[in-house]
Amino acid sequence: MNFDFWESAKEKILIVAHRGTFGGNIPCNTLAGYEIALKQGADVLEIDVEMSADGKLYIFHPGMEPHHLCHMERIRNMTSEEISRLRYVNYDRTYTQFGVNTFDEFLEAFKGRCYVNVDKFWGHPKEIYEAIKRHGMTEQMIVKSTPSEKVFSVLEEVAPELPYMPIVRNTHPMHEQLVNSKLNYVGAEVLFEQEDAEVASPAFIEKMHRDGKLVWVNSIIYNYKEQLAAGHSDDTALCTDPDLGWGWLAKRGFDFIQTDWTGMLLNYLKENDLLYKKK
Repeated sequence: MNFDFWESAKEKILIVAHRGTFGGNIPCNTLAGYEIALKQGADVLEIDVEMSADGKLYIFHPGMEPHHLCHMERIRNMTSEEISRLRYVNYDRTYTQFGVNTFDEFLEAFKGRCYVNVDKFWGHPKEIYEAIKRHGMTEQMIVKSTPSEKVFSVLEEVAPELPYMPIVRNTHPMHEQLVNSKLNYVGAEVLFEQEDAEVASPAFIEKMHRDGKLVWVNSIIYNYKEQLAAGHSDDTALCTDPDLGWGWLAKRGFDFIQTDWTGMLLNYLKENDLLYKKK
């Protein structure tokens, strides 16, 4: 499989599985959850990476230990031997058979199979990049961050070839700078509270496309009081009206939609002839 974000997104909307597919006894950020996401049709897997006290990388969202492991100690303060004994809990806070996977285990499992968004890249950029390069998966990856000169400098020094997207809210004032930089700038993740925000406008999306850049939007919700796409969310799609949730995002022209409901989003897009882009 050849990996080229622009070529893939020209054909269809790319579905991003936020932390995999999870529920019941299957926890998020596990190899099982990511395998299920691919079976449900995900194009991109979103992962979180943390480092142990002895320098080993793990697939885990920093700070979520009490919630996902019923464990108060942070992984960053534990040795790999201690981490190997941890087990995720399920929705009912009952321990499962699933342990915390290493970053290397994840890379071995999904090499050549899908795109990967490495969230929390900036905690350990050098080590994460070295692991990605060791597995020969640079083209599969995408990293994102709040844009800043410090981030640009680190990325340019450590891994300028890694596909990169800034996370921007309402406006994107650094677009021209990034176009002319040495970074592998492939597009932007946009956050907006109102439909009339610059980054949600057809004009903005069209300009990004003319410049060869893609636009990523989120239908996920971390906190219902802080909407990431003006209320066009998974919650809206599932509880109110899918046309107002996912349909609005698809018709607006976004290239990536990140969701917690991979299979249902894919089915909706297919059933409404919205998945594949019109030539």
